[in-house]
Amino acid sequence: MKRTVIKEALRSQTFGGDILVKGWVRTCRGSKQVSFIALNDGSTINNIQIVADLSKLGDDALKGVNTGACLSVTGKLVQSLGKGQSVEIQADTIEVLGLADPETYPLQKKGHSMEFLREIAHLRPRTNTFGAVLRLRHNMAFAIHKFFHDKGFFYFHAPIITASDCEGAGQMFQVTTLNLTDLKRNEDDEVVYDCDFFGKQASLTVSGQLEGELAAMGLGAIYTFGPTFRAENSNTPRHLAEFWMIEPEMAFYEIADNMELAEEFIKYCVSWALKECRDDLQFLNDHIDNELIARLEGVLKDDFVRLTYTDGIKILEEAVSKGYKFEFPVFWGSDLASEHERYLVENHFRRPVIMTDYPKEIKSFYMKLNDDNKTVRAMDVLFPKIGEIIGGSEREADYDKLLGRIKEMNIPMKDMWWYLDTRRFGACPHSGFGLGFERLLLFVTGMTNIRDVIPFPRTPGNAEF
Repeated sequence: MKRTVIKEALRSQTFGGDILVKGWVRTCRGSKQVSFIALNDGSTINNIQIVADLSKLGDDALKGVNTGACLSVTGKLVQSLGKGQSVEIQADTIEVLGLADPETYPLQKKGHSMEFLREIAHLRPRTNTFGAVLRLRHNMAFAIHKFFHDKGFFYFHAPIITASDCEGAGQMFQVTTLNLTDLKRNEDDEVVYDCDFFGKQASLTVSGQLEGELAAMGLGAIYTFGPTFRAENSNTPRHLAEFWMIEPEMAFYEIADNMELAEEFIKYCVSWALKECRDDLQFLNDHIDNELIARLEGVLKDDFVRLTYTDGIKILEEAVSKGYKFEFPVFWGSDLASEHERYLVENHFRRPVIMTDYPKEIKSFYMKLNDDNKTVRAMDVLFPKIGEIIGGSEREADYDKLLGRIKEMNIPMKDMWWYLDTRRFGACPHSGFGLGFERLLLFVTGMTNIRDVIPFPRTPGNAEF
């Protein structure tokens, strides 16, 4: 008999027919005569109830079976008279595929802390919470690809190994085949990379943007979606050393076009989650964040606010003058902290904000200078509970201005010749942005720590599993 996944079994109306399901035991209760097993195979947040009549199956049919055991069950699909489920299976045969030692199996019926579950990340996909999170992660990835494909964008694979630092921060993981115990150095005590695999210093990428820009100059509109890495020694609930980024780049888009695309994109993802993942969202709403669904629906209701950095600073300064306390100072030229961004979104406007025209000193070299020569055409999308969820800009298309910014920020020219070529050969206005996939998932799931929306978090001192 062909196996039926539990998600489909729960939807079936073929009552009285034979069915085969397989999965893991969530709970097992009952008497010496009849046991009721809640079985789950990961296809849905919902369990299917197995009714095991031991007088028919034999007293030893469930010997050793408890939470975590893996079963194969054949039986009749019937309408359920019990509360909480519409169908159940009256078991004809139960085969134990794998037992779980009750003395050592760490996932019991009681609740577990998120900190504990991170220590057993190899098992946490079996929990209701992480099953829901990971199904949402899949759905968001699928929605992202569908959104861009339907709009005529091309999926472009940027390199993971690179010799350039897109952000200019220097927080990159180095890739090398050199013998680290016997490094060759020059007279200035600098490591010589001539004998390294690539013949130069190479690192894991922090962004696919620069390569994405090159592709947009030939394909028109592209997006990258891949892993990125940052060697930032940060242990906050918002930072990972390995994370995923979605980075569209569009020829002929100016900053207003960029903002419109970012809003349309994120609303599409939220709408997809509400439509396609309702059961998982309802579980997370009931058990993690009881305002989750209302907050997601609120994002779809209104247009995002467009706000310049200068006007945003004025609002924050006015709040301070009226007695509002921020941990970090507010002044024109400061890099806004999450608390400032969330104040604008949650307290002042009560809806998402797209902030633009930041001081050039706090933004990257590739952003287009405004006519005031003080600000750049940057844009950050600010969300409730998250702060910045998208960062982007119109890119500087003028060769001389871009070269000036590269020199101003002391970025090695030897690494940037190919990037500058796009400004020498057929330059055009173009824009793009980056969405941190895990930041999106924090918002969509209601989870509060970014380590809980990625299967195996990589953070300082932690590279298990």
